[in-house]
Amino acid sequence: MPLNLPDKLPAIELLKEENIFVIDNSRATQQDIRPLRIAILNLMPLKITTETDLVRLLSNTPLQVEVSFMKLKSHTSKNTSVEHMETFYTDFEEMCNDKYDGMIITGAPVEQMDFEEVGYWEEITKVFNWARTHVTSTLYICWAAQAGLYHHYGVPKHALEQKMFGIFRHRTLDPLHPIFRGFDDLFYVPHSRHTEVRKEDILKVPELTLLSESDESGVYLVMARGGREFFVTGHSEYSPLTLDAEYRRDLEKGLPIEVPYHYYLDNDPDKGPVVCWRGHANLLFSNWLNYFVYQETPYNIDDIK
Repeated sequence: MPLNLPDKLPAIELLKEENIFVIDNSRATQQDIRPLRIAILNLMPLKITTETDLVRLLSNTPLQVEVSFMKLKSHTSKNTSVEHMETFYTDFEEMCNDKYDGMIITGAPVEQMDFEEVGYWEEITKVFNWARTHVTSTLYICWAAQAGLYHHYGVPKHALEQKMFGIFRHRTLDPLHPIFRGFDDLFYVPHSRHTEVRKEDILKVPELTLLSESDESGVYLVMARGGREFFVTGHSEYSPLTLDAEYRRDLEKGLPIEVPYHYYLDNDPDKGPVVCWRGHANLLFSNWLNYFVYQETPYNIDDIK
């Protein structure tokens, strides 16, 4: 099935060039089917890039998915035009009376601040609480994963001596869990962060289940409430060139940055990246949509509790 996106969203044309089947709202209304309703709270600086990355992964499913983009009234994007935000994004307070089959909350470039110092902390915690009663399953990514674990379960984050930056090998701790359907024993994930949540803090909370970790990058995937919440510390959604762009940006700014680990061919930026996480990323999102959204959500969306 195609992905149902807002009319004229830039990601539509970008993904059509990759032969990914997407349709806009105008055409979708002609199909007699109830699509899965997915809300995306996109806190990343480059909105269009993140939209395209997420939509690419959500499209890899036979289900029809209707995507709505959410924004916070207490936060103004500095890197995306006002016109784009007004056209494709809706304030949380205008969406809070609706219910959604699934929700994705992205990372944000505020991880080195204390949670309570973030300007939109009060509003985003309202979103976290709202999702528990209005969304069947929520996927928290990177900073959002740390923030959600802290807000809901009191799990602290810890500063790293050096940025966790590159592609790291992970293992599943429960290979038969549905979220890992089709996974290899070892799989790779991009990470780009200055902070971490630690295994010992996760294991102290009975409501949390640690599902995957890495010897190098630590905790990766944590589940709560039987799959109604997933906390993902990495960036499985990253496109092949995202880490390259981050690396070259930081070099130009004169920031202390190491070459991304296990990313470039022969560890040489001039030879380009070797993509080894695309298969895992597609499985993660399709398994989440299938087993924890589609198979769990009620047909009457108003019945979500």
